[in-house]
Amino acid sequence: MKRLIAVAALAMAALFGGAGTALAHNVLVDSDPKEGAQLSVGPQQVRLTFDQPVRAGEGYNTVNVVGPDGTYWTDGQVKVEGNSVTMPVRELGPAGTYTIGYRILSNDGHPVPGKVTFTLTQPGKGTPAAPPQQADQPDQSAESGGMPVWPWIVGAVIVVALGLVLALRLGKPKA
Repeated sequence: MKRLIAVAALAMAALFGGAGTALAHNVLVDSDPKEGAQLSVGPQQVRLTFDQPVRAGEGYNTVNVVGPDGTYWTDGQVKVEGNSVTMPVRELGPAGTYTIGYRILSNDGHPVPGKVTFTLTQPGKGTPAAPPQQADQPDQSAESGGMPVWPWIVGAVIVVALGLVLALRLGKPKA
């Protein structure tokens, strides 16, 4: 019985001991404007702050501000400074919910999509921008863009099953 417990403990340690690097994608820790903010005047830029540095590079990182009527309000290029990504915003137009859709290149090389919403309570006088060439939809899911989790689960089940079989075979007394 002691061998069975030892083998199971070693199998679990091997399985979960290396999982830290697989979960190293950047995580949004702050935004300006904040999620759910109520603003009477639109921001001149949006700032997204992550827990790790964002990889810079032409075309890797995108940020779009989409208005309540589906129009785009960003104006310029994404700027990456360490953990922060900023994007200039035009003067906003209609009152309503605006969505900041983003996709950044994580520190580990995987794309990280997400969104932040805020509400403009007073209409502005701005005019929308033309849609970007490769417009990201603001309702992007928060998928990691990396390897799916199911192979890890299948692998874990196989390792634990093999460990149990081995422990039971080695633990039998010789007759």
